[in-house]
Amino acid sequence: MLPKPRFDELVHGAVRLRICGMLARLGSSEFALLRDSLEVSNPTLSKHLKQLEQAGYVQLAKGPGPGGRTHTWADLTAKGRAAFDGHVAFLHQVIDAGPGTGEPAGRSRDSAAP
Repeated sequence: MLPKPRFDELVHGAVRLRICGMLARLGSSEFALLRDSLEVSNPTLSKHLKQLEQAGYVQLAKGPGPGGRTHTWADLTAKGRAAFDGHVAFLHQVIDAGPGTGEPAGRSRDSAAP
């Protein structure tokens, strides 16, 4: 079943959209992997993960890692996956519609063949 297209203000932020995209593809991911892949700082990633967690879109878990250091893992929840999928469907709908013409993107009424 295709997700219902729905703009999601929280998911739409560039870093949060990329976080959700990574988690949707990879599943549970360690903080350092997200940080390095997204090329953001620790505080930036922490801030965005906390926003997603507060909305119920991401679940964070801490646990021991190599060398006895605590590691943080993030995972997209079912609610987060639904929000991400709906937002991506909305973006596809916008792209497919083109700029206010009702025509597919990349094609306008002026450039359409007779």
